[in-house]
Amino acid sequence: MSKHTEINLKNVATCKLFEELKNREGVELKWAEPETECKITVSGPTPILIIQD
Repeated sequence: MSKHTEINLKNVATCKLFEELKNREGVELKWAEPETECKITVSGPTPILIIQD
């Protein structure tokens, strides 16, 4: 039986979370440069996370 430990991510900086998540399997990274629009088309269900930091 495996043990699961809960980790409180509330105090982890967004940039640290981003660095970890962008390298995960199943994650596709799209960049929108300043002053430009970016349109994303997906087949759902799929979560979309927008980070403006």
